[in-house]
Order: sequence, then structure tokens, then C-alpha cells
Amino acid sequence: MQDPNKDTEWNDILRKKGILPPKENLEELERAKEEEQLAILQKSLVKTYEDMTLEELEENEDEFNEEDEKAIEMYRQQRLAEMKAAQIKNKFGEVLEISGKDYVQEVTKAGKGIWVVLHLYKQGIPLCALINQHMNGLARKFRDVKFIKAISTTCIPNYPDKNLPTIFVYLEGDIKAQFIGPLVFGGMNLTRDELEWKISESGAIKTDLEENPRKQIQDQLMSSIRACVPARGESDSEDD
Repeated sequence: MQDPNKDTEWNDILRKKGILPPKENLEELERAKEEEQLAILQKSLVKTYEDMTLEELEENEDEFNEEDEKAIEMYRQQRLAEMKAAQIKNKFGEVLEISGKDYVQEVTKAGKGIWVVLHLYKQGIPLCALINQHMNGLARKFRDVKFIKAISTTCIPNYPDKNLPTIFVYLEGDIKAQFIGPLVFGGMNLTRDELEWKISESGAIKTDLEENPRKQIQDQLMSSIRACVPARGESDSEDD
């Protein structure tokens, strides 16, 4: 097939008849096609950056041109930000045992934006043991929150046992919530979900629970009470 871009008498006739576009238009079409192919190539190159680790990017940086390097630098910054966010999100993951001498370092100087949940407890108190167990699960679930525990009198001398268990919630050294004494926790029937909800109300954790689990128990209890109490009309009839 004859090249439509060539300056031939036949091509000139075809252009006059409108069968072939003017030569200028053909050149513009060719340039647009080349630019499109170049854009596709550059896009495919950038896509390879996404498959590389930061180490691989550094190893291959001599092979990239100036435009590539700009794209790579943006991608590198994005990857570093993602890695930093992941490190913060998975920073803790377990309950740390501290004593009074560790308080300033672990609580007051915990760091910017770090929530701290401190449980004051004593051995031999069943509810304290239960909360320690629940805190282990919460620490694994909310790895960006620092969960710590301490024997009460090692942090606060002469702290009364009647106030145990006690949970303090801190943000950047400032206390944001406190839960003191067994009545606050509802006794040995306390579930992990109930503790999670209680701590979430302070803002320390973002729970995926849709409502207070204790409310469900309260609603069930009220339903049971209403079922056991006779209606006023029935009571009056029996008296007659």
C-alpha cells in the first residue's frame, strides 16, 4: 500500500478529492499518535515504580530520566508516609507492665498523639485479673494505643484497694478519662466488648461496635422484669 504521507501526484489528487486529509493534518495526527504512545510508555514506567521497594528504586535510579525521577520522588515520599503510618498503627500490640519509676517515661512522655490506657491493679482481686485479661485482647486489636498496667501502690503509694480496679486514660500526658472502683465496671460480668466500649467513649480507641453492649443486657433485664410484674388491671382483679 502506498504511503499517504508521500508527496506523489496520486496522493495530491486524493487530497483534492478529500479522500486523504491535508498533509499538515497528517503530520499533526502522527505527532499526536507519537505523544500518545510516549504517554502510555511513561505511564507503564511509573507503574513499574509501584512494584519496586524503596531499595530497588535506589538501585535503579541511574536508569531514570528527569521526568521519571520526579514521579519516583513523589512515589517514594508516598511510600515513606505509608510505612510511617503502618509503624505507628502497629507500634504496640501488648500490655506493658510498669512501676512508679517508669511512669514519666511511659505515660507523660509517651509521645505526640499517643493514647495511653493505664490499669492500676493488685494480685488477688478477681476483677483486676479479668480486666488484665481483657486488656491483652484490646492491646492486640488496637495496636496504635499503649496499654499498660501497674500494681497500684508502686505508682501511687497507699492507693486504697477499694478503688481497684482503676483505669486512667491519657493523651500526651493529660488525663482524659478515669474509671475507679468495681461498680463502674459492673462486676465480674464485665465483657471485653463492654470494656472496649467504655474506653472508646474517652476517644482513645475507635471501636467497631455499633452500640453499648451493656445496653443490650439492660434492655433484656428490663424486659424480664416487665414480664414478671403483673399488669395493674390483673392485680386489681385478683384483689376483688
